[in-house]
Amino acid sequence: MLNDLDWPSKTVSVRINGLDTYYCYRDVIDIVEQAVEKLDFIMIPKAGTASDIYAIDMLVTQIEAAKGFKSRIGFEMIIETALGMQNVNEIAAASPRNESLHFGVADYVASTKARTTNIGGPNEDYYVLTDPLENGERDVHWGDIWHYPITQMVIAARANGLRPIDGPFGDIRDADGYIAQAKRAAVLGCEGKWAIHPSQIDLSNDVFSPSVEAIAQAEAILDAMEEAQKQGRGAVTLNGKLIDIASIKQAKVLMDTAAQIAAH
Repeated sequence: MLNDLDWPSKTVSVRINGLDTYYCYRDVIDIVEQAVEKLDFIMIPKAGTASDIYAIDMLVTQIEAAKGFKSRIGFEMIIETALGMQNVNEIAAASPRNESLHFGVADYVASTKARTTNIGGPNEDYYVLTDPLENGERDVHWGDIWHYPITQMVIAARANGLRPIDGPFGDIRDADGYIAQAKRAAVLGCEGKWAIHPSQIDLSNDVFSPSVEAIAQAEAILDAMEEAQKQGRGAVTLNGKLIDIASIKQAKVLMDTAAQIAAH
C-alpha cells in the first residue's frame, strides 16, 4: 500500500503492533526495509517505558545503517496504559526521533480498570452535586474524567518539544459530543484529535483551526504590545484586559498555527 498508492503532500504514519506481541519486530523490519521513502513516522502503541522506545529506535537505526537509508523516520507514541502514563515523561524524552504523544483512551480505560465502556466522552456517574437549594433540589454537574491524563500527557509532550494529540471518540453519531471533547483537549494544549470515521475529519479541523475572531484578537494583542514597548511599557490593557509579554507568546502560538494551516 505504501509503495503502490500516491500520498501527495501527506504525512504518512504507520501504527505497528505493540512490543507486547511477537508481530512488532517484523512490522518494523518489513515496513522500514521495503517502504522507507514513503514513511514519515512509526506509531508505537502501548508505549510503557523509555526502553520500549529505545528498542524500536535500535531496530530502525540498524536498518537505516545496513541499507544506507538517508531519510529520518520519526516516532509517535500512544500513551494508553497505566504504566505508560506513569512513565510518560521518560517516554517523551527517550529518543530524538520522538515527534508526538497520543492519548489512547480505550486501552487506558481497560488498563486502569475504570468503570466505563465508552471510548472517550463523559460518564454519567462522574459528577458532583451542588448544595441543596431551599426547596431541596440539587443541580448535577458532570465532570471530565479525561482531564487529568490528557493534562499529564500535554505537559510531558510540551516539556520535550513534542506534539500532544487527543485520541478517539467512539460514538461516530454524536458530532456535538466529539466537538465538545475536542474543544476541551484544545484548551488543555492538544494540537489535534483522532478521527476514526470520515465524518469526524471536518469536525476536528474546525476545532483545531484558529477562528477569524481568534486571529483578529491575536493580531490586536501583538499590535497593542508593540505600541506599549515603543513607549517603554511591559504591560497594557486591551478591551479592559491586562496583556503583557506572556500575551505576545500566546498570540504568536495562535498566529503560527494559523500560518501553518494556511500554508498547507
